[in-house]
Amino acid sequence: MNAVSVVTLAGGRPDHLHNLVLGLGRQTQLPVELIVAVMQDEAYVLPDAPFPVRQMAMASPELALAAARNAAARATTGDAIVFLDMDCIPTPTLIAEYARRLDELDGLLMGEVMYLPGGATQGEWSYDAFAGVAVRHSDRQGPPADGIQRCADYRCFWSLNFAMRRATFIASGGFDERYVGYGGEDTDYGKTIDQAGIPIAWIRGGLAYHQYHPHHMPPVHHLDSVVRNAELFESKWGYRTMGHWLHAFALMGLVDQAPGRPIRILRRPDADDLALTGQQSHQPYANTASVIRILEERIAA
Repeated sequence: MNAVSVVTLAGGRPDHLHNLVLGLGRQTQLPVELIVAVMQDEAYVLPDAPFPVRQMAMASPELALAAARNAAARATTGDAIVFLDMDCIPTPTLIAEYARRLDELDGLLMGEVMYLPGGATQGEWSYDAFAGVAVRHSDRQGPPADGIQRCADYRCFWSLNFAMRRATFIASGGFDERYVGYGGEDTDYGKTIDQAGIPIAWIRGGLAYHQYHPHHMPPVHHLDSVVRNAELFESKWGYRTMGHWLHAFALMGLVDQAPGRPIRILRRPDADDLALTGQQSHQPYANTASVIRILEERIAA
């Protein structure tokens, strides 16, 4: 069976990282290590774990997610790597299920994710309680009924909860480190490995619960990096990515994204934009599609 390392990126939200470590300590197959790419000035104070935990300080002051994932992955020693965002709590069989499925398919495998509402992780939490309140994201495909289901569209990849054999990830070249800030690096990596013939697939299992935190969708608080990274993607592949976010930005009057010329930022997001796109505590996740519907209805009225 594969020895599995876990990689996560961490900045702020210490309670979320604490819960991730607790979840990893309850695995039926323990990871051989946890590598934390620390994207803040101080290291974290973490609970004791039945496996080694290494915190790696990232030198860049920017949100260099691609570079941080690559650095942490290169530092691993396991046969396989599970990439798990710091706001995820793995269910007890996540590591074992990834290890088994990677024996069946050498590719990029994505596990299940369910979203928790605000308050769900306060105090002593339990998986049974999570199962009673968590919901699936309406914009994400559900898992297959069983086993492994290949994804024919590289755009289905997102890095919240996935796993690869370490050798396969290293051979792929990893994420393009020119992507800095929020947006674009996942789709770029999906395109890269698709071009390399590495399969992308969903698995039944590998379930993680996503912990609530306030967010914006579309991510107006990352307007500059979304625009910059969309143009980087276009320069590399010949077309833009993050089209739904750019469409929402255009409807809000934030950008001009006319084809054939660079995207222009027309104004900065204001309080009304933040209120429209912000996630409320009763919402397990923020949703770009619902914001687009509201904007289109306003325009049509």
